[in-house]
Amino acid sequence: MANKTSVSNFILLGFPSLRRWHLLLFTLVLVIYILTMAGNSLIIIIVRLSQQLQTPMYFFLSNLSFLEIWFTTAVVPKMLETFLRTRTTICLHCCLVQSFFHFFLGMTEFFILTAMSFDRYVAICKPLHYTTIMTRKLCSLLALGSWSLGFVVIVMQAAFLWKLPFCAGNIIDHYFCDIGPILKLACADTSLVELLGLLATITIIPSCFIFTVVSYVFIISTILRIPSSKGRQKAFSTCASHLTVVTIPYGAVLFMYLKPTAHSSFSFNKVVSVLNTVWTPLLNPFIYTIRNKDVKAAVKAVVKKAIAK
Repeated sequence: MANKTSVSNFILLGFPSLRRWHLLLFTLVLVIYILTMAGNSLIIIIVRLSQQLQTPMYFFLSNLSFLEIWFTTAVVPKMLETFLRTRTTICLHCCLVQSFFHFFLGMTEFFILTAMSFDRYVAICKPLHYTTIMTRKLCSLLALGSWSLGFVVIVMQAAFLWKLPFCAGNIIDHYFCDIGPILKLACADTSLVELLGLLATITIIPSCFIFTVVSYVFIISTILRIPSSKGRQKAFSTCASHLTVVTIPYGAVLFMYLKPTAHSSFSFNKVVSVLNTVWTPLLNPFIYTIRNKDVKAAVKAVVKKAIAK
């Protein structure tokens, strides 16, 4: 199989139809990337330094922020290059590594969001047992399980992908090494890789989604029974952030990858994937912090402490 491989580099087309806007798009995406790095890094630092944020909710949020930093870093730097150069190349192995990390981190995100759903369910539906259920050990196991499952789900598909010979051209109609455009360039049967991807999409992601929906059915039912309007508002506000963050990745992934074949048009997929790879990692820190009084108070406390030193 290795002897048949004649392609050593791929060419990323990016957005050729928007070439006249490339400088503007480069500036916009660069600003978004910097804000994403800063926002998610701030969450990790604040959660680590603030004693009042040493709770399961913020433990999972810091895991999510750490993931988002690497998730967007795996894609955006090469995307920025496509705006500056008319011919953006990426080596074969670099392309496969980028594809692996994109899907590994993307899959892990769904598991972490599911763990966060469980945390919110216990916090609102089982408040008296929250501290005994959501122990540090359980939180660590849920986080470790999320990262491990994300790796295991993707590594099998990646192993078969690395064995494929590529000799059907070297132009990828995308701004990063997405699985569909890569498979289109393989000069061998790709049905097994496509089947593994499809099975992951139609089993694991919907399972996480169903678990999240069921959790929120119980959560909303419990919230509606809270007699105090202030209590209901507070409970809804803590869950609204998580629901908002969940919506975009689920919608984007189900649209892009819930298909029987990878050999289809990718033009609209590129636009949708921008939401998942660029926009969502930016929104997460802002959604969780702008209306969060605990995080604002923690930021003020850390800043005051730093100034005092």
